[in-house]
Amino acid sequence: MAKEFYLKHHSFHIKAIFNALKDIFEKNEYADKAIEKVMKANKYWDVKERGFVSDVTYDMVRNWRLLFVSSGMEAGAKLSDRNLWMIFGTYLVFDGYGLPESNYFKGLNEKKIISQLEKFHKIRKIRESIPDWLDEIGEKEIGKEWDKVIRALNQRPTTVLRANSLKTNPKELQTTLEEEGITESTLISWSPDAVELKFQRNVFRTEAFHKGLFEVQDASSQMVSEFLNVQPGMRVVDACAGAGGKTLHLASLMKNKGRIIALDVKARKLEELKKRAARADVRIVEIRPIDSSKVIKRLKDTADRLLLDVPCSGLGVLRRNPDSKWKLTLAEIERVKVLQKEILTNFSDITKVGGKMVYATCSILPSEGEDQIKWFLETVGDKWNLLGEKRYSPEMYHADGFYMALLERVK
Repeated sequence: MAKEFYLKHHSFHIKAIFNALKDIFEKNEYADKAIEKVMKANKYWDVKERGFVSDVTYDMVRNWRLLFVSSGMEAGAKLSDRNLWMIFGTYLVFDGYGLPESNYFKGLNEKKIISQLEKFHKIRKIRESIPDWLDEIGEKEIGKEWDKVIRALNQRPTTVLRANSLKTNPKELQTTLEEEGITESTLISWSPDAVELKFQRNVFRTEAFHKGLFEVQDASSQMVSEFLNVQPGMRVVDACAGAGGKTLHLASLMKNKGRIIALDVKARKLEELKKRAARADVRIVEIRPIDSSKVIKRLKDTADRLLLDVPCSGLGVLRRNPDSKWKLTLAEIERVKVLQKEILTNFSDITKVGGKMVYATCSILPSEGEDQIKWFLETVGDKWNLLGEKRYSPEMYHADGFYMALLERVK
């Protein structure tokens, strides 16, 4: 973000950021919804204005605890406009800019801010702006690597696309995007269909998107479908399909041959999948809302492949959802762990004997990944074999954190 853009911006845009922050931290709204509301209220803004408001809001949320305490705010202080200007001034200094001459920043001392930032930078939970409980559970479960993991999760994410192999390939997609003005992108060696953009762009307005040439999907997320090792002609069940990002990837890997049954407890998400499938030219997906236990029972022993991309804490995607670290609780994590076990127990028999299943979570915690698979194998005895596990850790792959296990049903 250019310095001139900061200093020339009218306070109106900054107050829009303040409105979003109030919605996020006082009304408990999700950051993307709060920002979307601000954008809808200001439809006349150009791309630069929208980018400024969105980027700064996310940056402040990502570093909220550090900015809050370094600005001198007392715990529990209300987010009045005056207090938000103090926090915003601290953010400017944090981001490497001098404090502008303005009545808005009256009472702030740049040298004191720098001193406070340096002081709190030594305290991991404040430096990385996470709750005490999260720092404790991260250190407990991940150990000495926790420092690197949480630092990686507190960085700005990149935009990664998945080339739809039914219509194009990554290199062709790069050429197509260049023709639309998106000129700087790279391929990711370990994720075969991934194209990473160097700069943030609104890719949803491109002709390439409307033609179904790509979906937005992080590189590590793309590897879940790859890990399931589907083949054309198979019968596949995606049991927690949601809006279908991985369902669509499975269809492309199957070359639109075979059948995919997409399940979810939220019917509205499956309706979104139908729209995305039409755009991507995917023709082998059947959607089935889980409205009773009969839906699962009817599928017993029928699938060559089963994907269980289970609900989880979402701690692996904090880069994209930085506000979730302030909404998540230990109680919620314990709740989803119970749900994960229930899904493993109740859904695994969808796989027929000789078939394979992938269990996946976008979590960095072993208690949601490796520990759950160990529990499952101990519970089912010799009915299943573990063929392999993979963990995509954000500090190693510069991607979202994912865990996945591939299992084979032998009895």
